[in-house]
Amino acid sequence: MKTSLFAKALLAAIAVAFSPLALAAAKIPCSTAKMVVPWKAGGDTDIVFRLVTNSINASGFKPQLQVVNISGQSGNKGAKEVKAAKPDGCTLFAMHESQITTYLAGRVDFTWDAFTPVVRLTYTPSVLGGNSGIPYNNMQEMVAYAKKHPGEIKVGVTTGSTSQFINLLVEDATGTEFKYVPYEGTRERLTALLAKNIDIGEMNILTAKKYLQEGSLKALGIATEKRDPIMPDLKTLKEQGINVVYGLHRGVVMPKGTKKDVIKHYEKAFKKAMQDPAVKKALDEKGTWIVYLDSEGYAKFLKKSYADHEKVAIKIGMYKK
Repeated sequence: MKTSLFAKALLAAIAVAFSPLALAAAKIPCSTAKMVVPWKAGGDTDIVFRLVTNSINASGFKPQLQVVNISGQSGNKGAKEVKAAKPDGCTLFAMHESQITTYLAGRVDFTWDAFTPVVRLTYTPSVLGGNSGIPYNNMQEMVAYAKKHPGEIKVGVTTGSTSQFINLLVEDATGTEFKYVPYEGTRERLTALLAKNIDIGEMNILTAKKYLQEGSLKALGIATEKRDPIMPDLKTLKEQGINVVYGLHRGVVMPKGTKKDVIKHYEKAFKKAMQDPAVKKALDEKGTWIVYLDSEGYAKFLKKSYADHEKVAIKIGMYKK
């Protein structure tokens, strides 16, 4: 009887040791993996990924994840470093649609399919707003002003990224023309708006909510199908006659060639983090929605997103391929 129980315990231990998760973990040759965020600390993508990685690390997941900010080149400096990294499970990349738009704009020669998708995590709708001194209070008034003063409204953008893409969509939809002023990322554009160095820019509730509430910035419209419950009084662009819906889907990818068992190992960790009530509460408060997809679903999403962006980029004159 004792021998039988010992044998059963031994078999159970072997089963656990050779389970897919244990095997995956055993194949990752680092105690801490880099979670590369290609923007400076304090920006919206950085905020999201620090929330998520903190939850993962608190769960005891191995390897632990460390957020590493590698900013520059509209997010592509970090992307290039991850693209060139070993596919050993020790390097991950925080990605959103800028990895598609900068390729379409001709800033880099690779896009999402240079990586292996892991998970899609969140969606943050875009808000168009301006500094507190602009003489218009909504998108309709802004469009009227832009038509009377073509090329005069200074719009802060990260060249080739989603912040420029949405404003090109607005130009196309309204027949207006803006003057684009380049900045490296969200934090820099927000600082320029607060200093009144530019008139308007793309932002989101995640990083701008405090400034919008205190009146340092004006929200002109949100690019959603329906009003966001975080700011229920803010009209959508569609309500204001501008047929533009846009926002950022943030996800995780890894170097091309990363093995499937390693992908599955991380997939499970991120899924657990997105089910963490504290993470959901924090993201809800910041106007960011959880839209989890596994590696297969995320790959399908990215393929469709690229096709949709390419079609629009050709139409609005952004396509440089």
